[in-house]
Amino acid sequence: MKIDSPIEVMHKYGKSFYWASFFLGREHTSNAAILYQFCRFLDDVADGSETNRVGLLKAVSESVRLKQDHPEPCVKNFLAMSKKNNLSSQPAVELIAGMLSDQEIVELTSERELLRYCHAVAGTVGVMMCKILGCKTQTANQFAVDLGIAMQLTNIARDVLEDANMGRRYLPSEWLSDSIKTNDILNITPSCKEPVSLAIQRLLNLSQKYYQSALKGTKLLPISSRFAIIVALRIYEAIGTKLAKNNFNWWMGRTIVSKWSKFILTLRSLIDLATIRTVPHDKNLHIHLKGLSGVDY
Repeated sequence: MKIDSPIEVMHKYGKSFYWASFFLGREHTSNAAILYQFCRFLDDVADGSETNRVGLLKAVSESVRLKQDHPEPCVKNFLAMSKKNNLSSQPAVELIAGMLSDQEIVELTSERELLRYCHAVAGTVGVMMCKILGCKTQTANQFAVDLGIAMQLTNIARDVLEDANMGRRYLPSEWLSDSIKTNDILNITPSCKEPVSLAIQRLLNLSQKYYQSALKGTKLLPISSRFAIIVALRIYEAIGTKLAKNNFNWWMGRTIVSKWSKFILTLRSLIDLATIRTVPHDKNLHIHLKGLSGVDY
């Protein structure tokens, strides 16, 4: 059976990232695709029906931590790419820990829990991506974390119904009535429609703080990769914009960004490229993230 290459996997499942990859060089595109395939593999294991999901994830974590070989091809590729680019194992270990946390029933209670989860499953990816794109400025990691968090907040807003189907509610209970449970979201009970919509609105408002920070941080990236990251940021941000235009109607199905919209956003990203100015990182964005990878405060 043919095994899809990293680029093919990104094309099939990560269309926004695949689009943005056209503006990266060949080596950076290859590294980004290997990282994407590795993350996709972990996600498939975490969300799959395999009875030994926890054991599989822990085995990968151990291989990454010890930098030892692993039979899964995409893990092998990731380990080789990590060695070549001198990646720390900490972000990948934290990423897998985030996936492991999804193996229980998830009903987050606070904004702090939400942001720490977003860091685990996406902020860590931002840190790794920053490194493989050749960024040598340590401060850039803080902005890379922000982009990962912003994108994950968008994912959560987009996938509320799908996540409920897997027994997960990432919208913090402090944003909702205590009476709204995961099953209420799954069954789209009339009493939960508006409160969940309001929580999604709050989620996307929060994501904007992280997108705005991340955009400013792109100035610290090498010019060869800066535009591609701006494009990816703007396309992902547009998912939330479209959700807002649809009145946060989360029960209507997954929101997608059309190819035409991606083209327009790509053109608009040229303005960002020309006008971005470097600013100090806002420490308040990481107040709940102390001790995690990419967070230096």
